[in-house]
Amino acid sequence: ADLSVEECCDKGVEWANKNRICASLPLISESRECSMTQVQCCRSQLEKQSCSDGMEFANVREECDSHIVKNSTCEAEYFKTCCYCCLLGKAAQVQGQSCEPNPKIGYQCGVVFRTCCGKGQEGIDLSISDYAPKKEPVEISKEELDQEDPYLHDGCRGGGPCSQQCRDTGSSYVCSCFVGYQLQPDGITCEDINECITGTHNCGIGQTCVNTLGSFRCQRDTSCGTGYELTDDSRCKDIDECETGTHNCPPDFICQNTPGSFRCRPKLQCMSGFIQDALGNCIDINECLSTNMPCPAGQICINTDGSFTCQRISPSCGRGYHLNEDGTRCVDVDECSSPNQPCGEGHICINAPGNYRCECKAGYTFDVISRTCIDINECRRYPGRLCAHKCENTPGSYYCTCTMGFKLSADGRSCEDLNECESNPCSQECANVYGSYQCYCRRGFQLSDVDGISCEDIDECALPTGGHICSFRCVNIPGSFQCTCPSTGYRLAPNARNCQDIDECVAESHNCSFNETCFNIQGGFRCLSLECPENYRKSGDAVRLEKTDTIRCIKSCRPNDVSCLLDPVHTISHTVISLPTFREFTRPEEIIFLRAFTPTYPANQADIIFDITEGNLRDSFDIIKRYMDGMTVGVVRQVRPIIGPFHAILKLEMNYVMGGVVSHRNIVNVHIFVSEYWF
Repeated sequence: ADLSVEECCDKGVEWANKNRICASLPLISESRECSMTQVQCCRSQLEKQSCSDGMEFANVREECDSHIVKNSTCEAEYFKTCCYCCLLGKAAQVQGQSCEPNPKIGYQCGVVFRTCCGKGQEGIDLSISDYAPKKEPVEISKEELDQEDPYLHDGCRGGGPCSQQCRDTGSSYVCSCFVGYQLQPDGITCEDINECITGTHNCGIGQTCVNTLGSFRCQRDTSCGTGYELTDDSRCKDIDECETGTHNCPPDFICQNTPGSFRCRPKLQCMSGFIQDALGNCIDINECLSTNMPCPAGQICINTDGSFTCQRISPSCGRGYHLNEDGTRCVDVDECSSPNQPCGEGHICINAPGNYRCECKAGYTFDVISRTCIDINECRRYPGRLCAHKCENTPGSYYCTCTMGFKLSADGRSCEDLNECESNPCSQECANVYGSYQCYCRRGFQLSDVDGISCEDIDECALPTGGHICSFRCVNIPGSFQCTCPSTGYRLAPNARNCQDIDECVAESHNCSFNETCFNIQGGFRCLSLECPENYRKSGDAVRLEKTDTIRCIKSCRPNDVSCLLDPVHTISHTVISLPTFREFTRPEEIIFLRAFTPTYPANQADIIFDITEGNLRDSFDIIKRYMDGMTVGVVRQVRPIIGPFHAILKLEMNYVMGGVVSHRNIVNVHIFVSEYWF
């Protein structure tokens, strides 16, 4: 059922009082008027609540800056405005100034100013002193009095009877309370809400709720411990004993604060090599007892007063031995680790304490003639038995190799096919074959004739058939192509090649006004205001075709209007047609056909004459008469090429002539739009 405006407003006010926000306001009706009323009343109530909170804050705190929020919502702005205006009213009352504000501060600010100023003057006698000079009474009319004081009849003037907030309703007033207070049964007095009793506080575990006027605070239950103190916001803060003077450091010591305590540091500093004890005395540091040895290897540490010295230890070693890195003992010399190879090539050097010996390596044999170790050629001694493909001899051993396209197996002898595709030798796709590989390309690419590896993009737009791929423009991309359409007025067809005109009039994406008619043209639309002239009215048979839009006005004379009745013009039509740009113009293009309906006269007496009277720019159009299916047809032809975009209005006339006099005339105004593109 339809709801009244009052019911819609009451729902908005009720939601604002309950939730203090209008962003998620549930609409109770589908009526547009009810929805707007509900939202406006909710916002108005929020503004009143925010203004009341601002006035309360100004009365309690005597300042506004500590409550200004960071966000810039409308409610925060109303809170700030009312708080400032209330402070101005209180300041005017304290300074003994008038409670009538400057009109330039605005109506809302003036009401708050007057309310806060009047509250401070309650109980003050405002009568004129008996000693004041008397003046003759001057009669002032009610209209002049209302004009001088527009708030004279405001029931909430000076704060009204309410203890906190007052709203004048015209015939009465309504009292309300600030946040944190509730209205008493008398409808005037406000009482503080004890959030600690009602359970509307947000104190956490370990905190106690303490009620305050209009609000509450949370107090910590447990103490902070030694060296800390409790702040107003129930946080533990470190006590700086050095700053407060509660430390016990002697005069020769400096107090240094630490979290929860303090430390006494002596003023006298010791020299390098000494450390200070608890009494401030400097004692020597024994560096030789440090875990980090102060002396290098092979030296001994000797402590001195404030420092230390290092003394070298030098033992004597025999042949085949030398001092270790520490320089403290003799170790064996490994002659086999020398780069000079004391045994020579093909021998194995075996180290022994203080000496070494030489033996032949594996892969070598001892030659009794030269008495040296010579290499064994395993590939020649065991042909075709060691390696699957090729055998290469090396000093003391051999190794197997494989031909191109193969790799050595894990046994070091067999050969298996090498998958060259794993190393990505091809720019796109690779197919492994036994002992080799083959590169091929993805669709839209072709293999290069130069290296047989790289893939080159095929420019489909440059192919002989490229000009016929897309109806407008072909854009080559790697591996494919894309068709594009003009930036405005067209969209790509589902086949992704052709362009389709966007009918803005059907899609309602135009910006035509209410008094204008939208006409779709190729690549856009036009807004035309086609109204019938005086003594003409729009015909109810206006049609809308695929490429033309027609509005027909027929003559409608007033009774006894002789001049109108004698006017030969019977109809005036407006037609819109969209034409392409004929870039290869070889012959006239027939664009408009005017079919003449012969009036009720003998056909052998009436002659029909077609003519273009206006708008034929550069004689781009002509009109010829033709007989088709027993009818006389005027054919409008385009005889010259026109490069779009172009707009012309052709005024065409069909005259029915009898005895040399025009007895009947039809006028057709053709709006011709030539588009730059046509698909």
